[in-house]
Amino acid sequence: MMPPKNKIEVPDIVVSRLPLYLRALNFLAEEGVETISSAELAQRLGISSAQIRKDLSFFGEFGKQGTGYNVEFLRKKIKEILNLTRIWDVALVGAGDLGHALVHYGGFLGQGFRISLVFDNNPQKIGQEIAGLIIQPASRMKELIRQHGIQIAIIAVPASAAQKVTDELVAAGVRAILNYAPITLKVPPDVHVQYIDPVTRLQHMTYYLK
Repeated sequence: MMPPKNKIEVPDIVVSRLPLYLRALNFLAEEGVETISSAELAQRLGISSAQIRKDLSFFGEFGKQGTGYNVEFLRKKIKEILNLTRIWDVALVGAGDLGHALVHYGGFLGQGFRISLVFDNNPQKIGQEIAGLIIQPASRMKELIRQHGIQIAIIAVPASAAQKVTDELVAAGVRAILNYAPITLKVPPDVHVQYIDPVTRLQHMTYYLK
């Protein structure tokens, strides 16, 4: 296998497609599929086979011409590339309806993530239990996040509070943030943010509804 290229050279758009490839490979493994061609994988994903081959070429040569990809091998390699060979502890900020839903969501652990800390600034919620986790006061975020060595956080607070929460998370050592608040966050260059805003996604789709 060719040596991997420096990660700095990999465009973020390529990295964003790797979880899609991994998800498809997980389904294939569950179906008992052992090998798959780039064309077959492309058909499942709605991405061109040339794009798949180009994306994977940033990290090495994983397939054989005329044979395709070994599903389990490629699945293992993509997990290594995405640093998913371990369980990542995650801090959740915001214990409202969305926060409760996220804590109870069963899909995180099987994919390498575990919500291990929950914070809120509402005195009526602090001390309550969600799925075995005690809601901690937001005032202890820096202390507890540093203590647990957490690098990933989920923000599920109102937009008005999101930037302040972000600043505190970054100061605590968090370097990856999944943001549900409908606001664009200001972060240092070494902090990665992903946004989930259902409203903007719905507004995007209504354009096509005539």
